[in-house]
Amino acid sequence: MVEFKSGGGEIDLTCNFAGIESPNPFWLASAPPANTGEQVMRAFDAGWGGAVWKTLGDPIVNVTSRFGSVDYNGTKMMGLNNIELITDRPIEVNLREIREVKRRYPKHAVIASLMTETREDWRVLIQRCQDAGVDGFELNFGCPHGMCERGMGSSVGQEPKLLQEITSWTKEFSKLPVLVKLTPNTGDITEPGLAAVKGGADGIALINTIKSIVGVDLDRMVPLPRVGNASSNGGYCGPAVKPIALHMLAALARDPEINRVPISGIGGISTWRDAVEFFVLGATSVQVCTAVMHYGYRIVEDMIDGLTEFL
Repeated sequence: MVEFKSGGGEIDLTCNFAGIESPNPFWLASAPPANTGEQVMRAFDAGWGGAVWKTLGDPIVNVTSRFGSVDYNGTKMMGLNNIELITDRPIEVNLREIREVKRRYPKHAVIASLMTETREDWRVLIQRCQDAGVDGFELNFGCPHGMCERGMGSSVGQEPKLLQEITSWTKEFSKLPVLVKLTPNTGDITEPGLAAVKGGADGIALINTIKSIVGVDLDRMVPLPRVGNASSNGGYCGPAVKPIALHMLAALARDPEINRVPISGIGGISTWRDAVEFFVLGATSVQVCTAVMHYGYRIVEDMIDGLTEFL
């Protein structure tokens, strides 16, 4: 389990993840709640220790609607499916907002999630983000829809040799810590995990969303979420995926060749108890998305209080 400092009767939740410092180990995952500077600053005001900015890359267009939920026995959003892609805002706007966030919150972690294609594209994107003042990078090798059809996202995460090669490119270009975000859509999670370490990754983040179809509109015979009369498979997240995330985290943490780098745990975290389970199984930090979308940024207050009391 990750160790937290105790001095003078007070618990210090400060997190050092591969050299990335944050006031606590609770980070926003790269997702809609971390899409703009205004959102990230609201999150930091609420108590979040860090944020992984919504993925930057080549220009795209997001569709509407792009979310569908699974409700079970009265529980809303037991699982959430999305067909959202990376940020649809100009990279210049994102970089300007990153600079402002780091100016106002220098002690909080701001990590740039990246996804692009060629070696030169990676070099340019990394340099621009470094110039904006980010604290580190998260390579999005996990997105299971939209981008993987272009040879990015989970199509990289499912090919260990390619994952290792691109990771090594980024380590060549980056002066900052590099995390690799893994896809759960693979048979043995230790294979891409080991490839990330061999490529020079300073840390690993997992899991990304699970490839899925959340349901079918039986009136129109089209999968959900529906855009016009068409749809696609999406990425599944939320409380329902936590057991899968815990299993994959534990598999990496048990591997002596992988566990020498820190792991950021993601998948179905809604409460401080969920977070502690991830810490017990080997995570150094945790990232949250769906619960923030459901309940708001202030859930981190309960997470901080609960973890502090538990310790």
